[in-house]
Amino acid sequence: MKQTTIYIGLNDQDTKKQEHETSKYLSVLKRVCVSYKVPFSVQLIQGGYIHENGEYTEENTLVLSLIGVERELIEEIAKDLCVFFHQESVLITSDEVETYSIRNDLTKEDKKL
Repeated sequence: MKQTTIYIGLNDQDTKKQEHETSKYLSVLKRVCVSYKVPFSVQLIQGGYIHENGEYTEENTLVLSLIGVERELIEEIAKDLCVFFHQESVLITSDEVETYSIRNDLTKEDKKL
């Protein structure tokens, strides 16, 4: 199964500054994922980016992880996020991963504790 990661910088492509609170960007990202009905996880990191004109910027970045989502849908999500966050581009990486889930139901004895 594929795990895809989309890196979305939070600095505006024109002003090179973060224009909104991080929580607002996170809210938009979550709404995008919910609207596309994809399972996701997200984390905030700090990083650097080199713009097409060669200018270097340090910025907060949201890292969106998607597992088992088709490439076409990933590209739609990435394009939406690029527009909504006013980015020059977003970075996408993809790796093959092994996935499995573990479930455990409590027994009656466990529930009494």
